[in-house]
Amino acid sequence: MTNITTRAAFLFLVIASGILIGTLTAPGNWYASLAKPSFNPPSWVFGPVWTTLYVLIAMAGWRAWEAGRSSPEMKLWWTQLGLNFLWSPTFFAMQQPWIAFAIILALLAVILAFIRLSWPSDRVSAVSFVPYALWVAFASALNLSIAILN
Repeated sequence: MTNITTRAAFLFLVIASGILIGTLTAPGNWYASLAKPSFNPPSWVFGPVWTTLYVLIAMAGWRAWEAGRSSPEMKLWWTQLGLNFLWSPTFFAMQQPWIAFAIILALLAVILAFIRLSWPSDRVSAVSFVPYALWVAFASALNLSIAILN
C-alpha cells in the first residue's frame, strides 16, 4: 500500500468505526435519566471532540504502521482502539457504568503506554495522543462520577 492509501485507510477505519459505534450506542433515555456531575459537558461537545481525536488517533496509527506493522507501538495502538470502541457499548447499550469505568481506566493506561513508548522514536505520534489522554482522563472522571451518583 502507498502512504496515501494507508493514511486514507486509517482515517476511514477510525472515523467510520467511531461514527458507527456512536450511532449504534447513542445515549438514550437511560442516559438522560441519570444524575450527572456539574462538570458534565453539553451533548454537542462530544461530536467535535471525538472527531478531532479520531483524526489524531488515525494519524498515530498510520505512523506506527508505516514504522513497523508488528511493533510494540502498533500493538498498543490496536489495543487502545479496541478498548475505545468497547467503552460505548458497555456504558450506553449494556448500561454498565462500573464495567465501563474499568475499560476506560485500561484505555487510559494503554494510551499513556503508547505515548511513553513512542516518545523516543516518534514524537509526533506521542504528542498527538496527549489530547486523547487528557480527554480520556476527563471522561474517566465523568464515568466514575456518573457511576457513583447512580
